[in-house]
Amino acid sequence: MDAKPDTLDWAASKIAARQHGVVTRGQLEACGLWSKAITIRARKGQLNRIHRGVYAVGHRALSWHGRWMAAVLACGEVAVLSHGSAASLWGLLKPIEGPVHVSVPSTSGRSTRRGIHIHRAPSLAGPPPSPSSLPIRGGRRGRSPATLTTYRDNIPVTTVVRTIEDLRTSSLLPPHLIRRAIRQAELKGYRLEGIETDGTRSDLEAAFLALFAAHRIPPPEVNPKLGRWEVDFLWRKEKLVVEADTWTYHRGSVAFETDHQRDLDLRQQGYAVLRFTDLQLESGPERIVAEVRKELAAARR
Repeated sequence: MDAKPDTLDWAASKIAARQHGVVTRGQLEACGLWSKAITIRARKGQLNRIHRGVYAVGHRALSWHGRWMAAVLACGEVAVLSHGSAASLWGLLKPIEGPVHVSVPSTSGRSTRRGIHIHRAPSLAGPPPSPSSLPIRGGRRGRSPATLTTYRDNIPVTTVVRTIEDLRTSSLLPPHLIRRAIRQAELKGYRLEGIETDGTRSDLEAAFLALFAAHRIPPPEVNPKLGRWEVDFLWRKEKLVVEADTWTYHRGSVAFETDHQRDLDLRQQGYAVLRFTDLQLESGPERIVAEVRKELAAARR
C-alpha cells in the first residue's frame, strides 16, 4: 500500500531540514512525491521553486545557507560552493549580494543560471567519501578531492585554501576584500600552505605597510609579540613600535587604558612608540613617513 501523503511530506521535510530548507526534485521523487504531487504542493505554496529542480519547503524566505545550498543542488551532484560565496560560508567575508558562485568539475556547459554564477574547474573531479549526514536516497554521491573540497554546515564547498586561491586568480572581488579574507582565514587558524601573506590583520595595517614600502622604509615585523603585548609594526633592532589606530577599535575607556598601559610598558623597556590614525594616513602620509624615518635614524646613531 502506498504511503500516506502526510508521511511522504514528513520524509521530504526531514531531508529539507538537513539541507537548510531545500530539496531537489529527485529527492522528492525518492520520497514518493511524483510530478502531479509536486505540482499540487507548489500551487498550495508547500513547495516553492528556487531553481530548476530545487524547491524550498514551506516558504521562500531562505537563509544565506539555504540560498547557497539551493544553488549547489541546482548545479548537480558534483557541484560545490566556491569563490566569494564559499568565503562567506567559511566566515571569511560577510555574505555578498548577487549570484551565488558554484564550481563544477567540467569544461563545458552554461556559465550562468538565474541567480548562479557557474565556474568550470576540471581539477575538482574526484570521489572522496560523502558525510554520513547526507540523505541516503536522492542525495549527493561522491565529492571532489579532499584537498580541494569538503563540507561545511552540510554544504559542499571548496576548502579554505582552494577558496582563497580562487579569489586570487579571479577578478570577482576587489583586492582589499581578498586581503580581508586571507587575514580572517589566518585569524581563524586555517593553514594557508602555499599562499603568501603580509601578516596584516586589517585594511589599515595593509595601507600602512604599503606606505612604508612605497617610501623604501625597511619592512617591519607585522603583529609580533613583545612580552605580553602584541604590536602592529616593529623594527626590532631600532626598538621602534608603530601602532595604527582607528576610532572603531580604540574608542572607550577600556581600549584607552589598555593602549596607554601598553605604551608605558614598552617605553620602560626602551622602545619608542608612535601612534598614527587612519585620518592621519589619509590626510598627511608624508608626515608619518617623516616621523618614522626620524625615529629609525635616531636609533641608528
